[in-house]
Amino acid sequence: MTKRALLLVNRHSRQGQNRFAQAVDILNDLGFELIVVPIQSSEDLPQLVHKHGTKVDLVIVGGGDGTLNSVVDSLVEMNLPLGILPLGTANDLARTLKIPVTIPQACQIIAEGHLKYIDLGSVNGKYFFNVASLGLSVEITEKLSKGAKRRWGVLAYALTALQVISQTNPFHAQIQINGETIEVKTIQIAVGNGRFYGGGMAVAEDATIDDQRLDLYSLELKHWWQIFPLLWRLPQGQHGELPWVRTLEGEYLQIYTRKTQDINTDGEIVTKTPATFRVMPQSLGVFVSKNSLIVSENTNA
Repeated sequence: MTKRALLLVNRHSRQGQNRFAQAVDILNDLGFELIVVPIQSSEDLPQLVHKHGTKVDLVIVGGGDGTLNSVVDSLVEMNLPLGILPLGTANDLARTLKIPVTIPQACQIIAEGHLKYIDLGSVNGKYFFNVASLGLSVEITEKLSKGAKRRWGVLAYALTALQVISQTNPFHAQIQINGETIEVKTIQIAVGNGRFYGGGMAVAEDATIDDQRLDLYSLELKHWWQIFPLLWRLPQGQHGELPWVRTLEGEYLQIYTRKTQDINTDGEIVTKTPATFRVMPQSLGVFVSKNSLIVSENTNA
Protein backbone atom coordinates (compact mmCIF):
# COMPACT_ATOMS: atom_id res chain seq x y z
CA MET A 1 0.00 0.00 0.00
CA THR A 2 1.32 3.45 -0.90
CA LYS A 3 2.27 5.59 2.08
CA ARG A 4 1.22 9.22 1.72
CA ALA A 5 3.60 11.65 3.37
CA LEU A 6 4.05 15.39 3.66
CA LEU A 7 7.78 16.13 3.28
CA LEU A 8 8.96 19.36 4.86
CA VAL A 9 12.66 20.15 4.57
CA ASN A 10 14.29 23.24 6.03
CA ARG A 11 16.71 24.12 3.23
CA HIS A 12 18.36 26.66 5.55
CA SER A 13 19.37 23.93 8.01
CA ARG A 14 23.03 22.88 8.08
CA GLN A 15 22.55 20.11 5.49
CA GLY A 16 19.07 20.86 4.14
CA GLN A 17 19.95 22.29 0.75
CA ASN A 18 22.35 19.47 -0.14
CA ARG A 19 20.26 16.57 1.15
CA PHE A 20 16.81 17.61 -0.06
CA ALA A 21 16.94 16.01 -3.54
CA GLN A 22 18.56 12.86 -2.12
CA ALA A 23 15.74 12.45 0.40
CA VAL A 24 13.04 12.84 -2.28
CA ASP A 25 14.65 10.21 -4.53
CA ILE A 26 15.09 7.68 -1.71
CA LEU A 27 11.60 8.13 -0.30
CA ASN A 28 10.07 7.73 -3.78
CA ASP A 29 12.05 4.50 -4.24
CA LEU A 30 10.75 3.27 -0.87
CA GLY A 31 7.17 3.63 -2.07
CA PHE A 32 6.12 6.95 -0.56
CA GLU A 33 3.68 9.21 -2.33
CA LEU A 34 5.04 12.63 -1.38
CA ILE A 35 3.57 16.07 -1.07
CA VAL A 36 6.65 18.30 -1.20
CA VAL A 37 6.26 21.95 -0.24
CA PRO A 38 9.06 24.56 -0.45
CA ILE A 39 9.69 26.17 2.94
CA GLN A 40 10.69 29.80 3.14
CA SER A 41 10.62 29.96 6.94
CA SER A 42 10.02 27.60 9.86
CA GLU A 43 7.08 29.84 10.74
CA ASP A 44 5.27 28.39 7.70
CA LEU A 45 5.38 24.82 9.03
CA PRO A 46 2.26 24.75 11.26
CA GLN A 47 0.12 26.21 8.48
CA LEU A 48 1.45 23.65 5.98
CA VAL A 49 0.70 20.73 8.32
CA HIS A 50 -2.85 21.96 8.86
CA LYS A 51 -3.33 22.55 5.13
CA HIS A 52 -2.12 19.14 3.94
CA GLY A 53 -2.52 17.01 7.06
CA THR A 54 -5.85 15.45 6.12
CA LYS A 55 -4.36 14.13 2.85
CA VAL A 56 -1.42 12.23 4.34
CA ASP A 57 -0.61 9.40 6.76
CA LEU A 58 2.53 10.95 8.23
CA VAL A 59 4.76 14.02 8.16
CA ILE A 60 8.48 13.77 7.41
CA VAL A 61 10.54 16.71 8.62
CA GLY A 62 14.10 17.41 7.51
CA GLY A 63 15.98 19.89 9.65
CA GLY A 64 17.37 20.43 13.11
CA ASP A 65 15.78 20.59 16.53
CA GLY A 66 14.48 24.12 15.95
CA THR A 67 12.63 23.01 12.81
CA LEU A 68 11.12 20.05 14.66
CA ASN A 69 10.08 22.34 17.50
CA SER A 70 8.23 24.56 15.03
CA VAL A 71 6.07 21.69 13.78
CA VAL A 72 5.37 19.70 16.97
CA ASP A 73 2.19 21.51 18.08
CA SER A 74 0.50 21.07 14.72
CA LEU A 75 1.45 17.37 14.60
CA VAL A 76 -0.25 16.80 17.95
CA GLU A 77 -3.32 18.76 16.87
CA MET A 78 -3.61 16.76 13.62
CA ASN A 79 -2.72 13.43 15.30
CA LEU A 80 -0.02 12.71 12.71
CA PRO A 81 3.14 10.64 13.30
CA LEU A 82 6.57 12.11 12.66
CA GLY A 83 9.45 10.88 10.53
CA ILE A 84 12.79 12.59 11.18
CA LEU A 85 15.56 13.38 8.70
CA PRO A 86 18.36 14.83 10.89
CA LEU A 87 19.70 17.80 8.90
CA GLY A 88 20.57 20.26 11.64
CA THR A 89 23.66 21.06 13.67
CA ALA A 90 22.98 19.32 16.98
CA ASN A 91 20.18 16.85 16.05
CA ASP A 92 19.57 16.13 19.73
CA LEU A 93 16.12 14.57 19.27
CA ALA A 94 17.51 12.20 16.66
CA ARG A 95 20.37 11.39 19.04
CA THR A 96 17.89 10.66 21.85
CA LEU A 97 15.88 8.35 19.59
CA LYS A 98 19.00 6.76 18.04
CA ILE A 99 18.03 7.85 14.52
CA PRO A 100 21.10 7.78 12.23
CA VAL A 101 22.20 11.02 10.60
CA THR A 102 22.68 9.49 7.14
CA ILE A 103 19.71 10.17 4.89
CA PRO A 104 19.39 6.64 3.40
CA GLN A 105 19.30 5.06 6.88
CA ALA A 106 16.90 7.67 8.27
CA CYS A 107 14.55 7.16 5.31
CA GLN A 108 14.71 3.37 5.74
CA ILE A 109 13.67 3.69 9.41
CA ILE A 110 10.61 5.72 8.40
CA ALA A 111 9.71 3.16 5.72
CA GLU A 112 9.90 0.28 8.23
CA GLY A 113 7.07 1.92 10.16
CA HIS A 114 7.98 1.23 13.80
CA LEU A 115 6.24 3.88 15.93
CA LYS A 116 7.43 4.91 19.37
CA TYR A 117 5.12 7.17 21.39
CA ILE A 118 7.20 9.75 23.21
CA ASP A 119 6.52 12.27 25.96
CA LEU A 120 6.48 15.97 25.21
CA GLY A 121 7.22 18.84 27.53
CA SER A 122 4.91 21.84 27.63
CA VAL A 123 5.75 25.37 28.75
CA ASN A 124 2.95 27.94 28.81
CA GLY A 125 1.05 25.71 26.38
CA LYS A 126 3.94 25.36 23.86
CA TYR A 127 5.24 21.82 23.30
CA PHE A 128 8.93 20.96 23.24
CA PHE A 129 10.97 17.79 22.68
CA ASN A 130 14.30 18.23 24.44
CA VAL A 131 14.75 21.14 26.85
CA ALA A 132 13.23 24.49 27.78
CA SER A 133 15.61 26.87 29.51
CA LEU A 134 16.14 30.42 30.67
CA GLY A 135 19.24 32.45 31.43
CA LEU A 136 22.62 31.53 29.91
CA SER A 137 21.20 29.30 27.16
CA VAL A 138 18.98 32.12 25.87
CA GLU A 139 22.01 34.40 25.59
CA ILE A 140 23.87 31.64 23.71
CA THR A 141 20.90 31.22 21.34
CA GLU A 142 20.77 34.96 20.66
CA LYS A 143 24.50 35.18 20.01
CA LEU A 144 24.93 31.96 18.02
CA SER A 145 24.89 32.82 14.34
CA LYS A 146 23.75 30.53 11.53
CA GLY A 147 27.14 31.03 9.93
CA ALA A 148 28.95 29.77 13.03
CA LYS A 149 26.66 26.73 13.23
CA ARG A 150 27.29 25.89 9.57
CA ARG A 151 31.06 26.36 9.90
CA TRP A 152 31.75 24.82 13.30
CA GLY A 153 28.79 22.51 13.92
CA VAL A 154 28.33 21.39 17.54
CA LEU A 155 31.62 23.09 18.51
CA ALA A 156 29.92 26.44 17.86
CA TYR A 157 27.77 25.93 21.00
CA ALA A 158 30.83 25.49 23.23
CA LEU A 159 32.71 28.42 21.68
CA THR A 160 29.70 30.71 22.08
CA ALA A 161 29.13 29.56 25.68
CA LEU A 162 32.69 30.51 26.62
CA GLN A 163 32.18 33.96 25.08
CA VAL A 164 28.89 34.53 26.88
CA ILE A 165 29.61 33.09 30.33
CA SER A 166 31.81 35.98 31.50
CA GLN A 167 29.06 38.49 30.67
CA THR A 168 26.16 36.56 32.21
CA ASN A 169 24.56 37.98 35.36
CA PRO A 170 22.76 35.76 37.89
CA PHE A 171 19.02 36.24 38.33
CA HIS A 172 16.58 35.44 41.13
CA ALA A 173 13.89 32.83 40.57
CA GLN A 174 11.26 30.94 42.51
CA ILE A 175 10.65 27.30 41.61
CA GLN A 176 7.45 25.59 42.70
CA ILE A 177 7.58 21.81 42.35
CA ASN A 178 6.11 18.80 44.19
CA GLY A 179 4.41 21.07 46.73
CA GLU A 180 7.69 22.84 47.57
CA THR A 181 8.76 26.44 46.89
CA ILE A 182 12.49 27.01 46.32
CA GLU A 183 14.23 30.40 45.98
CA VAL A 184 17.38 30.40 43.84
CA LYS A 185 20.01 32.77 42.48
CA THR A 186 21.14 31.20 39.23
CA ILE A 187 22.62 31.81 35.79
CA GLN A 188 20.47 29.15 34.12
CA ILE A 189 17.46 26.94 34.76
CA ALA A 190 16.86 24.09 32.33
CA VAL A 191 13.79 21.83 32.26
CA GLY A 192 14.30 18.67 30.24
CA ASN A 193 11.84 16.25 28.69
CA GLY A 194 14.19 14.26 26.44
CA ARG A 195 17.73 13.05 27.08
CA PHE A 196 20.05 15.21 24.95
CA TYR A 197 20.29 18.92 24.16
CA GLY A 198 22.90 21.49 23.14
CA GLY A 199 24.78 19.11 20.88
CA GLY A 200 24.89 15.99 23.02
CA MET A 201 24.75 17.14 26.64
CA ALA A 202 22.52 14.95 28.82
CA VAL A 203 19.64 16.51 30.78
CA ALA A 204 20.10 13.99 33.59
CA GLU A 205 22.10 10.78 33.91
CA ASP A 206 18.99 8.57 33.72
CA ALA A 207 16.73 10.79 31.58
CA THR A 208 14.71 9.25 28.74
CA ILE A 209 12.05 10.69 26.48
CA ASP A 210 9.37 8.32 27.76
CA ASP A 211 9.97 8.42 31.54
CA GLN A 212 6.87 10.61 32.11
CA ARG A 213 8.77 13.21 34.11
CA LEU A 214 10.61 16.50 33.71
CA ASP A 215 14.21 16.92 34.91
CA LEU A 216 15.23 20.38 36.15
CA TYR A 217 18.67 21.71 36.95
CA SER A 218 19.72 25.16 38.15
CA LEU A 219 23.30 26.45 37.73
CA GLU A 220 24.08 28.36 40.91
CA LEU A 221 27.71 29.22 40.15
CA LYS A 222 29.57 31.75 42.26
CA HIS A 223 32.99 31.65 40.53
CA TRP A 224 33.90 31.66 36.83
CA TRP A 225 36.15 28.59 37.15
CA GLN A 226 33.16 26.44 38.16
CA ILE A 227 32.13 26.30 34.49
CA PHE A 228 35.02 23.91 33.68
CA PRO A 229 34.03 20.94 35.90
CA LEU A 230 30.48 21.60 34.74
CA LEU A 231 31.45 21.24 31.07
CA TRP A 232 33.23 18.00 31.94
CA ARG A 233 30.15 16.46 33.59
CA LEU A 234 27.31 17.77 31.39
CA PRO A 235 27.77 15.30 28.49
CA GLN A 236 27.10 12.37 30.84
CA GLY A 237 24.35 14.14 32.79
CA GLN A 238 26.46 14.03 35.96
CA HIS A 239 26.26 17.77 36.70
CA GLY A 240 23.99 17.06 39.68
CA GLU A 241 27.04 15.74 41.54
CA LEU A 242 28.45 19.28 41.73
CA PRO A 243 27.43 21.22 44.87
CA TRP A 244 26.58 24.36 42.88
CA VAL A 245 24.10 22.55 40.61
CA ARG A 246 20.59 21.98 41.97
CA THR A 247 18.60 19.11 40.43
CA LEU A 248 14.87 18.39 40.77
CA GLU A 249 12.30 16.26 38.98
CA GLY A 250 8.52 16.20 38.69
CA GLU A 251 5.53 16.08 36.36
CA TYR A 252 4.48 19.70 36.90
CA LEU A 253 6.34 22.84 37.99
CA GLN A 254 6.19 26.63 37.86
CA ILE A 255 8.97 29.21 37.63
CA TYR A 256 8.66 32.87 38.60
CA THR A 257 11.41 35.48 38.17
CA ARG A 258 11.79 39.02 39.52
CA LYS A 259 12.66 40.26 36.04
CA THR A 260 10.91 38.72 33.03
CA GLN A 261 13.12 36.09 31.36
CA ASP A 262 12.88 34.75 27.81
CA ILE A 263 12.47 30.97 27.51
CA ASN A 264 14.26 28.91 24.86
CA THR A 265 12.70 25.60 23.74
CA ASP A 266 14.80 23.31 21.53
CA GLY A 267 16.89 26.29 20.41
CA GLU A 268 13.98 28.66 19.70
CA ILE A 269 12.86 31.52 21.98
CA VAL A 270 9.09 31.08 22.26
CA THR A 271 7.75 32.42 25.58
CA LYS A 272 8.61 34.24 28.84
CA THR A 273 8.33 33.88 32.59
CA PRO A 274 6.23 33.35 34.60
CA ALA A 275 6.14 29.82 33.23
CA THR A 276 4.17 26.66 33.85
CA PHE A 277 5.76 23.37 32.78
CA ARG A 278 4.06 19.99 32.32
CA VAL A 279 5.04 16.60 30.96
CA MET A 280 2.58 15.23 28.39
CA PRO A 281 3.06 11.42 28.39
CA GLN A 282 3.05 9.48 25.10
CA SER A 283 1.78 12.46 23.12
CA LEU A 284 3.41 11.91 19.72
CA GLY A 285 4.30 8.91 17.55
CA VAL A 286 7.79 9.02 16.02
CA PHE A 287 9.32 6.46 13.64
CA VAL A 288 12.36 4.73 15.17
CA SER A 289 14.37 1.60 14.43
CA LYS A 290 13.00 -1.74 15.58
CA ASN A 291 16.00 -2.15 17.91
CA SER A 292 15.25 1.17 19.62
CA LEU A 293 11.66 0.09 20.11
CA ILE A 294 12.72 -3.21 21.71
CA VAL A 295 15.21 -1.50 24.02
CA SER A 296 12.53 0.97 25.12
CA GLU A 297 10.03 -1.82 25.83
CA ASN A 298 12.60 -3.75 27.87
CA THR A 299 13.52 -0.63 29.84
CA ASN A 300 9.88 0.12 30.67
CA ALA A 301 9.04 -3.48 31.56
